Amino acid sequence: MGFLTALFLLFLLLISTSRAKYEPNWESIDSRPLPEWFDQAKFGIFIHWGVFSVPSFGSEWFWWYWQGQKLKPYVEFMQRNYPPGFRYQDFAPQFTAEFFDAEEWTNIFASSGAKYIVLTTKHHEGFTLWGSKYSWNWNAVDVGPKRDLVDEVASALRAKSDLRLGLYHSLFEWFNPLYQQDAANAFTTNYFPSSKTLPELYELIVKYKPEVLWSDGDEDAPDKYWNSTGFLAWLYNDSPVKDTVVTNDRWGYGCSCTHGGYYTCSDRYQPGHLLKHKWENCMTIDMKSWGYRRNAPLSDYLTIEQLIATLVETVSCGGNLLMNVGPTHDGRIAPIFEERLRQMGQWLKVNGEAIYNTTAWRAQNDTVTPNIWYTSKPKEGSVFAILLEWPEEGSVILNEPAAIQGQTQVALLGHGSLQWEPVKPSGLRVFLPQLSFRWMPCQWAWTLRLTGAT
Repeated sequence: MGFLTALFLLFLLLISTSRAKYEPNWESIDSRPLPEWFDQAKFGIFIHWGVFSVPSFGSEWFWWYWQGQKLKPYVEFMQRNYPPGFRYQDFAPQFTAEFFDAEEWTNIFASSGAKYIVLTTKHHEGFTLWGSKYSWNWNAVDVGPKRDLVDEVASALRAKSDLRLGLYHSLFEWFNPLYQQDAANAFTTNYFPSSKTLPELYELIVKYKPEVLWSDGDEDAPDKYWNSTGFLAWLYNDSPVKDTVVTNDRWGYGCSCTHGGYYTCSDRYQPGHLLKHKWENCMTIDMKSWGYRRNAPLSDYLTIEQLIATLVETVSCGGNLLMNVGPTHDGRIAPIFEERLRQMGQWLKVNGEAIYNTTAWRAQNDTVTPNIWYTSKPKEGSVFAILLEWPEEGSVILNEPAAIQGQTQVALLGHGSLQWEPVKPSGLRVFLPQLSFRWMPCQWAWTLRLTGAT
């Protein structure tokens, strides 16, 4: 029996070693196929939450703008509202999260129609939302909430929804002495990544098993300094999420839009045309900040019409949309964010067929009629034309599709079949139904499904 057991173990070892292994270099790392679920998902929610949610003034970069750059609005804000000698670290006990309810958050996120979330586990301030043994007392278990906020989000998400868990992690920290020492040495030393960044990354993956790892904060340091390819080789070969995890492109200076699982390129990236590589548009409902701002006027929040237009353009050009909300220091999703998320969910209930599991079509937008974007489902023979505006004249011309009399069928999602006629030199005119406002299938943008068109 012992011999057979040993033989079986040797067989398993041979199988494991014969599997394709990713080497710690970009050519090998970039050869890994992106797991299909990510492209099919199309829409996720970004969550920026941390000690910066306490001052909730200006930006989530509050500490850097106040102490690093000493910008006048931030310096004067502190002088007006806090005593002399007050440090940024003194905000941490006020990061209380007393109203934080992970199940309530999950309900809101699921209602948006999103398929994944990405939670900031540590921003550039270095404060971790889990009790990392590498962050000493600068974490949510030792100070502030005294709770493992990452675990609460992950557990609620998996118990109460089909949402996939994503975790954001900043590689660097503004004021960490080890990072500052490495930077002063032109990154020829690696005290900070070896003792802080990499141990935290391994800890996050092993403990929480996220399916998105959203790296950020590579700054001016090269990927060799972060040992990015070494970590990613482990992630893709041996980690508990090696087959499903997706990663972005922020792994060192020069990596953005060049290396990684999918490209983010820059914040609020919107190329306006089809890219050859999978990409994601990470953007904010509050146009001026990722973190919550108490001083944000209503005019700084994108309307639902603007958000839907951003989603439609992004998906039409082959990207995913990662839409950000910033919770308050006490753990609430502000009503303005909740309203936008639930409105997006209402729209997707009617029009999700044109978003989820789609691929980019041969044309992204219409060349004759403005504000029309296309997506497709080739296996079903369907092309979707998404109208961001309802035509006043009762019909709309689609120039790009080639329709065939007696074969092409057109339907308005949420309503039913529509009549159409060919137009010269190409395209078709679709006659829209005369509906009162209450009978419209949705309120903000409308989708025509064409089958049997080329």
